[in-house]
Amino acid sequence: MIPGRLILIAPLALVPALIACHSAPVAVPLNPAARAAVTADPGDTTREALAQSIDAVFTAPGAGETRAMVVWHDGKLIAERYAPGYDRNTRFISWSMAKTVTGVLIGMLVSDGRLRLDSSVPIPLWQRPGDPRGEITLRQLLQMRSGLRHVEGGDPPYLSDEVRMLFLDGRDDMARYAEAQPLQYDPGQKWVYSTNTAVILADLAARVLAPNGAPEMRRRAVLDYLRTRLFDPVGMHSAVPEFDAAGTMVGGSSIHATARDWALFGEFLRHRGAAGGVQLVPRQWIDFMTSPSPRESQYGAQIWLNRPATSGRPSLFPDRGPADLFACEGHLGQYVLVSPSRRLTVVRLGMTPEDHTDLVAAKLGDVVALFR
Repeated sequence: MIPGRLILIAPLALVPALIACHSAPVAVPLNPAARAAVTADPGDTTREALAQSIDAVFTAPGAGETRAMVVWHDGKLIAERYAPGYDRNTRFISWSMAKTVTGVLIGMLVSDGRLRLDSSVPIPLWQRPGDPRGEITLRQLLQMRSGLRHVEGGDPPYLSDEVRMLFLDGRDDMARYAEAQPLQYDPGQKWVYSTNTAVILADLAARVLAPNGAPEMRRRAVLDYLRTRLFDPVGMHSAVPEFDAAGTMVGGSSIHATARDWALFGEFLRHRGAAGGVQLVPRQWIDFMTSPSPRESQYGAQIWLNRPATSGRPSLFPDRGPADLFACEGHLGQYVLVSPSRRLTVVRLGMTPEDHTDLVAAKLGDVVALFR
């Protein structure tokens, strides 16, 4: 017979064991699709660790819909995964990743001697006597410090300048809309992120390649130049830029390509403008693009940098490094992350609400952290 006092005490003695049982971590089996997406030898990390980190990008609550991920390390494709309905032949829209392509395009024209980095840009509207916009240089446009009045991502959206340019009153001649804006700040003095600026850069390319050309001539000249000088040598055979009715490439937001081809573009940047042993744009130009803008430390020239923000919140993960990491970034969570020191390119394409992209960036930071 058990004394009454012991009957009361005995169940209490089991509490720590019960708590331990409930708090013990439960091993979650790795998604077979996640493991199959990674090669047997991914280099600096293990197959399981990389598969788990990629799976977290696809499945993290609140991270939206990841549609494709590709990882290159040390010049080799080591991981590739797609959501149902997408595959290696699917072309994905760039959104603002197109800005980096436009930045490379301008670099090639500067290298050719057809544009000058620190000269007033040849836009006729700005060259009229007394127009202060004539002081804007190509360097300032590339670094998002032109001084032109601009509202990006406004509320309500239809009042945003990039929305008006892309979809409303500016859509047929986007460059004319963007170039008609007055100065709000002295050129060079303030950083303002602007999709419209990239369209101005695309217009400059068309003016140089097809002087006084009709819309179709402008479109063909820019497309042929990109294909022969960039897309084909890099291997981006799927790349398809969009153009407006005036023949201007939508250079701030609309280039379509497969996930693999976006990764090849990242590898081209990682190799400082070289592909297949051929220097397609001077290495110094990629160094310029990946150096901080004088007015925003986390932005270069049409590309984001893994650095603390001068204003606002960081776009990437500077507290975790690597310091040399840079990224093509696009609306709704498009990323091409590149770290030369870690010999790494990571592509993530999908659809994530803008107020949740920091979660996606953090998960991508976990992937990058696997490599040294």
